[in-house]
Amino acid sequence: MKTYTLLNGVEIPAVGFGTYLATEGNGKQGILNAFAAGYRYLDTASFYKNEEEIGEAIRESGISRKELFLASKVWRTEMGYEETKTAFAASLQRLGTDYLDLYLIHWPKASADTPDWKQRIQDTWRAMEELYEAGQIRAIGLSNFLPHHIEALLETAKVMPMVNQLELHVGYMQEEAVRYSQEKGILVQAWSPLGRRKLLTEPVIQSFASKYQVTVAQLLLGFLDQQGISVIPKASTVERCKENLDIHGFTLSNEDMYFLKCLPQMGWSGEHPDL
Repeated sequence: MKTYTLLNGVEIPAVGFGTYLATEGNGKQGILNAFAAGYRYLDTASFYKNEEEIGEAIRESGISRKELFLASKVWRTEMGYEETKTAFAASLQRLGTDYLDLYLIHWPKASADTPDWKQRIQDTWRAMEELYEAGQIRAIGLSNFLPHHIEALLETAKVMPMVNQLELHVGYMQEEAVRYSQEKGILVQAWSPLGRRKLLTEPVIQSFASKYQVTVAQLLLGFLDQQGISVIPKASTVERCKENLDIHGFTLSNEDMYFLKCLPQMGWSGEHPDL
C-alpha cells in the first residue's frame, strides 16, 4: 500500500477511511466493512461522536493496534492548553488506545469573530507538542488551516505541523493553501475528496472516468493522489471501500490534469474557517 513520509519520518497511508457519519444507522459495521476492504488508516474526531464505536470495531476486528493508523482531532470548542489535554485523554479512552498516530486541530477558530484565535491556536499547539514529545502522539497537524492561520501558529511553535487536512476536490482546490503547505513540507490531505458525492453525477467528470476506465470516485481520488495529496474518502459498502483504495493503476495525462484543475467551482461544502 502506498504511503507518504511525514516530516518526522512517520509513514502514513496514502488512502485513509473517513469516518464522519460512518457509524450512523449501522454503528460499528461501517468500520468493520472498511477493515474488511483493507483499510488500516481511520480518520475520526471528537466532534464525530463515533470514537467509542471505532474502539469497539477495532477490538472486534482482532487487528493489532500496531497495524493501524488512528487519527483524531480536537474540536474548536475544546481548544486551549488544558482543554486540549483533557480532550485528548477523552479521545484515547473512547478509542480504547494509549496513543494516537495523528492528532489534529480541527478548525483554527471557535467562531468567525473569536478575538483571541491566535492565542488559542498557540496554546492548543503547545499542549499537542508536549503530548507528541511524551510519545502519546506519533505525529501532530492541522485541519482547515489556511496560510495566515499557520503563520500565527509558527510564531511560537517548536514543532512544525506534519499534516494539513483541507476540503479539496475537483472544483475546489484551494491552490494557495496547498502550495503554502507543501512548500513547508506539510503533507496535504483531502477531506470530502468526492465533493460530498455531488461530483459523482457531473457529466464532465463521468466522461473522464469512462476515458480511463475507472469509477468516477477512482478518477477523483486519483486526480488528488497524482498531486501528492493524501485522501480520506468514506464509503458504506465493502465493494465501494475497495474501489476507493484501488486508485494507483492509472495516470491522468498532463492535459487532463490541467483541464480538471481549471474547472469552475463545484461541490463546495460551503464551510470556510474564517466565515
